[in-house]
Amino acid sequence: MSAIRLKGMTWSHPRGYDPMVACSALWREQTGIEIAWDKRSLQDFESFPVEELARAYDLIVIDHPHVGQITAEGCLAPLDIEGREAERAALAAGSVGASYPSYFWAGRQWAFPIDAATQVLAWRPDLIETPPHLWDDVMALAREGRVLTPLRAPHALMCVYTLAAHLGRPCATTGPGDLIDPETGVRVLRLLADLAAVSDPAAFAMDPIAVFERMAEAGSTTAVSPLIYGYVSYARAGFRPHRLAFSDMPIAGDAGPVGSALGGTGIAVSARSAHVEAAIDFAYWIASGDVQRGLYAASGGQPGHAAAWEDAAINAATGNFYAATRATLEGAWVRPRHDGYMPFQDAASHRITDGLKAGDAPEAIVADLNRLFRESF
Repeated sequence: MSAIRLKGMTWSHPRGYDPMVACSALWREQTGIEIAWDKRSLQDFESFPVEELARAYDLIVIDHPHVGQITAEGCLAPLDIEGREAERAALAAGSVGASYPSYFWAGRQWAFPIDAATQVLAWRPDLIETPPHLWDDVMALAREGRVLTPLRAPHALMCVYTLAAHLGRPCATTGPGDLIDPETGVRVLRLLADLAAVSDPAAFAMDPIAVFERMAEAGSTTAVSPLIYGYVSYARAGFRPHRLAFSDMPIAGDAGPVGSALGGTGIAVSARSAHVEAAIDFAYWIASGDVQRGLYAASGGQPGHAAAWEDAAINAATGNFYAATRATLEGAWVRPRHDGYMPFQDAASHRITDGLKAGDAPEAIVADLNRLFRESF
């Protein structure tokens, strides 16, 4: 009998790639099943059709807004198979925030969280003594040229989501109505426009990785990124010239650090795989608490299981990354996930960035966002 060999696709960053390779090596020792991993850019990860990847790969790392589309396309195998209810209950109980249910759609579980993230605040402890906790304090630093937030698509839209929910009027997640209350939308766009006006214009071409690389480089004067997806890699000593710290998102309203747009990734299995059962076995294993808290975290991953987030040694090795951002993640907001959402996310993100760069009236941008959202159903 020939050995089983699987192919997997993840995203191109040490946080996304290294733990998959390390865990797959251990899996091969334990089972004899080999998994070879390819990686794609963060931009591709956020926009490339999962259906195309499912033709070429057995295992695919996805994010939750894809679930409506992949369900309609039938390209992934559901993971809630009979006989493994206890394992799924343990995974659900270990969910950080809404990470686990974010992959549940149309009555089935399409992925398991292996990485948990949301928009938080990043800062340089050698440049400022304490992180700013209020949006007004962030803006004071921004006017000094010390703040940078990624505004490349889709991150400008993620900021709109976060701020709207944080201010108590979250965007819609189902249709067919408007995405955002017009009054709230105008307020949010003005907050973003004020930030963009005193920021480096390069922010419009930067994703979180680009911002972190600038923040962590020698000679950088960027002290804060107020709305940015947390990356534990940059909280580790020696990863880059300067170590970054992370904290809960800054407060613009009065409800605490809630409403941040949920990110993170999940492990999914292609319905077109010749070895669906073997691939599902690996998905259950790598998402489990023991693996997440053990080899996955030790290999540079950012676990999706609470067992790792609550581990004292893991927090100590990462400047308290997990404990310092846990409240924000527990209060995070889950994006729309319907079939038609992914094209909307791309179009809406570009409308925001184009509008901010051109100085368009917030009312016009909000009207277009609502129109695009209605048309996505």
